[in-house]
Amino acid sequence: MAILIDPPRPEAHGRRWSHLVSDASLAELHDFARRVGIPERGFEGDHYDVPEERYSAVVAAGALPTPPRDLIRALRDSGLRMQKRKGDKGIARVRGVAFVDGTSADVDLIRSDREADGSRVFAAMAFVRDAAGDFAVVHSVRRAEWGAPGGWREPGESLRENAVREVREETGLVVEEAALRPVGYERFHSRSSGGLWREGHDLLQVYVVDLPTRRPPMTAELDDTSDRRWVTWTELVELCSDLFWWPMAEATLSPRAG
Repeated sequence: MAILIDPPRPEAHGRRWSHLVSDASLAELHDFARRVGIPERGFEGDHYDVPEERYSAVVAAGALPTPPRDLIRALRDSGLRMQKRKGDKGIARVRGVAFVDGTSADVDLIRSDREADGSRVFAAMAFVRDAAGDFAVVHSVRRAEWGAPGGWREPGESLRENAVREVREETGLVVEEAALRPVGYERFHSRSSGGLWREGHDLLQVYVVDLPTRRPPMTAELDDTSDRRWVTWTELVELCSDLFWWPMAEATLSPRAG
């Protein structure tokens, strides 16, 4: 295993930057970044951005100077490379997520204020937040866990229609499509046969919608959820922080999120 860094070249925010990667393990990469004092906000899903003035110190700490082309090849060969659009930010790759239907997948969590490619989206979800900053959660019968309202996309639906329908069916709340704010998407890399996702149809769109009132009453149109409630951020952490999608919520909803 090795930690690799390319020369500082790409310019952004008036500075030049290097990319720091591992050729084998994100855990190894995170450990190295902590040891040399690279902040967590510099992580981009498969690499850390390192400002030019830190380059020499990072090399002195053990990172191997590597030409950009070789660094990208090593990242790709490791299986750690996270594909994303320019301007999107990788949050995490969660490996070996097991689902109740017996399928499993590695899931990339990607932050973005742009909607994903609709031709690739099979489902949508929405974090619903009230005027006081509390969140609507529902208890899924199928998954036996709490989470934000969301579900599979029906034929002919737009991404926003998908999210609006799921919010209405699972909470009784009626939200406008225009009020939905895209905050990211999940990409599923299947580890097994079956499942709704497949190559080229492997994204779940994530929205946030803010309501103008505090804790409006909730109901349900269908029986796929067994309960629903309003929770504070602290209660949301207690209910959901062990679920695979939690890094997305923390990156986009946390009081500390930028």
